[in-house]
Amino acid sequence: MKASDLIRRDIMSMDSYTPVVPFDVLVERLGRPVQEIVKLNANENPYGPSPKVRETIAGLPFPHIYPDPESRALRFALSGFTGVPTENLLAGAGADELIDLVMRLFLLPGDLVLNSPPTFGMYVFDAAIAGAQVLSAPRNPDMSLDLEHLERTATAHMPKLLLVASPNNPDGGMLTDEGLVRLLRLPLVVVLDEAYVEFVGVDRSRIGWVPRYENLIVLRSFSKWAGLAGLRVGYGAFPCSILSDLWKIKQPYGVSQAASAAAIAALDDLAWSQDRIGRIVRERERLMRLVREVPYLRPYPSCANFVLCQVVGRDAGELCHLLESEAILIRHYRTPRLKDHVRISVGTPHQTDHLIGVLRRI
Repeated sequence: MKASDLIRRDIMSMDSYTPVVPFDVLVERLGRPVQEIVKLNANENPYGPSPKVRETIAGLPFPHIYPDPESRALRFALSGFTGVPTENLLAGAGADELIDLVMRLFLLPGDLVLNSPPTFGMYVFDAAIAGAQVLSAPRNPDMSLDLEHLERTATAHMPKLLLVASPNNPDGGMLTDEGLVRLLRLPLVVVLDEAYVEFVGVDRSRIGWVPRYENLIVLRSFSKWAGLAGLRVGYGAFPCSILSDLWKIKQPYGVSQAASAAAIAALDDLAWSQDRIGRIVRERERLMRLVREVPYLRPYPSCANFVLCQVVGRDAGELCHLLESEAILIRHYRTPRLKDHVRISVGTPHQTDHLIGVLRRI
């Protein structure tokens, strides 16, 4: 008997998630010094975390001790930041862990999940791991949600979960309040992913809605605005009616001491992060203006820290390869809907200038 004979057949046939190539691998492959590489392919914060975060990580007093399984200090700080009671909050190793936990909590093999592509690929990935089936209600040509299609599909097939990103990845579009209210009337749980909401303003977050709606979950992240992508820390607001069961299935030490301390330090140094968020938002608007002047690019409006562009009159994949040869990294998608699109993360003004200069030249 081989171990492989006992693997779940649905796992063997599922597609794997394709992340960006690790930075150290790219540095070796490109053969360029790190400082020459313009990395605009993973929506990372080009300014990194605040000095206070770096000092906190360097001075961790008890890294040899297991972290608090309930992340109490972090949840207390998050309650002050969001205005949501601590009893509604749960922290995780990035929002990715929380997406996986939600799937585990609600889904049995064969259950249905409603998705609205193009959007974040982890939704389909985690649903497949849970053995669920994914129903798709594709977005409109302008990347907005097709609310009528979602309503028809939910009513006809009764999926348990609907996952929606706002701002959406990869286009950066926002779901309106009216649209969310329509979705919350459906007989399912709405998981609202707000990983990029800080770039449109936390006042636009719907995390404060959670105590009022029994079928709403809102997820947030420290990866983008706080520059903590490498530490993996996120959080979510959940109805109290499901949290006791969610705690049962959560790995006890998912949020490390370093991640928790860094997140608390980021919340204690909001002025620094807000300054960098402001720089990124201003640079996003400048990037969009400059991209519109490139004849073969058609940008979409964005509320996030990236800009999605349709590539017209040339091959999008070839464009990415040409830029990579110049040590500039952007994101290309191979899905049918996005095969002629690229996504450009917002970098520093210097990185934008270099990118635009190369785009004009090639």
